[in-house]
Amino acid sequence: MFSWNDLDKFFWTFFITFPIVAVIHAAGHAFFVFLFGGKGDLVIGRGKRLFSIGHIHFHFLYFLDSVCVYEAIDNDKRWKHALIYAGGLIFNIVTILVINYLVYKGVLPKDIFFYQMVYFSFYYLFFAILPVDYGKDNPSDGKAIYLVLKYGRTFKEFS
Repeated sequence: MFSWNDLDKFFWTFFITFPIVAVIHAAGHAFFVFLFGGKGDLVIGRGKRLFSIGHIHFHFLYFLDSVCVYEAIDNDKRWKHALIYAGGLIFNIVTILVINYLVYKGVLPKDIFFYQMVYFSFYYLFFAILPVDYGKDNPSDGKAIYLVLKYGRTFKEFS
């Protein structure tokens, strides 16, 4: 049962752990954009922009969302866009596997922080892979992969 004693864990999770998982997911998309010669930005948060470091932009409400926005990639192919859309899923899976391995080997402690990292990585995986629309021209990663492979339809912003 949730009590006042759990507020510290709630704030830690809400303001640290969950945003880290969101950044890892968006960084997966950005990794493949840059791998394929694309021009893009990793946007962390919403609201007023606080500062930028290269192509990474930090906003005041950093805990709300993280997105990868890109323009074009070299040698535009469907499979490249599919990998860009799968990049967040791939990075979340790698996070889960690495953390579990390091905890199993005793390198990382069995700690609530790592449990939550794995938990929210699964959360992101589950909701990203569902083939649904989150709004106009904002499909889930799973639906974007389907649409690009079947119809060649591409999207330039992913969270």
